[in-house]
Amino acid sequence: MLVALSSVILLLSGCSPSSAASAPIDPNTANFFTKYFTYPLSKTLDWFADHLWGQYGLSILVVTLIIRLIILPLTLKQYKSSKRMQDLQPEMKKLKEKYKDDAKKQQEETMKLFQQNGVNPLAGCFPIIVQMPILIALYQAIMRNQEIHEHTFLWLNLGKPDHLYILPLIAAATTFIQQMFMSSQMNQQMKSLMYIFPVMIFVMSMNFASALPLYWIYGNIFTIVQSYFIYGAPGSQKKPGSQNNKGGLSK
Repeated sequence: MLVALSSVILLLSGCSPSSAASAPIDPNTANFFTKYFTYPLSKTLDWFADHLWGQYGLSILVVTLIIRLIILPLTLKQYKSSKRMQDLQPEMKKLKEKYKDDAKKQQEETMKLFQQNGVNPLAGCFPIIVQMPILIALYQAIMRNQEIHEHTFLWLNLGKPDHLYILPLIAAATTFIQQMFMSSQMNQQMKSLMYIFPVMIFVMSMNFASALPLYWIYGNIFTIVQSYFIYGAPGSQKKPGSQNNKGGLSK
């Protein structure tokens, strides 16, 4: 569910250039979202670029770190909820067997079990939902901020796709590595999507202005480091019900 929801949000965030207004933002005439999301983000990117030798690629890095640190408490809450849900798997299996002929009763008892143990099954969606307006605002800020749209960072024109496909490949690779760290928290169906999601990221990155997949890469690297301390190295992760590995975050 988490991976599917991520795909929907990323697709929603990627409006095509033809649908995104390219005119500079006028806060006096802008709509609510543009005035309170896109315009402040655009000005924030400008401010950091002015203090980072005029480099918008570094400005995006700083903004990414700030965003990830802001949502870090939600991410930790997601992790704790996921661990509790794993611990409840034996009980959930018993309920499934007990009420296998009554789906409604099975759902009611499962929700009671979650409530009694302080588990929120939607906790994994919160960090993504928070980032949804940021992704949309970032894309619009790139398209409507002429400085960012025409800026060159490394080999990239931040306002155009990377036609060398280096950035899409890195975005896809870091997405896959990120999911590897969380593989022990996934069921078999979600694990099968581990190979589909990076491909989707690669295809979308081929068509987006380079600044957006650059944001994803920065975010993925942050998440990989974060996941190492939370889940431990992928090869050393324990199955649900076992003790935490040394590389993971203790309870």
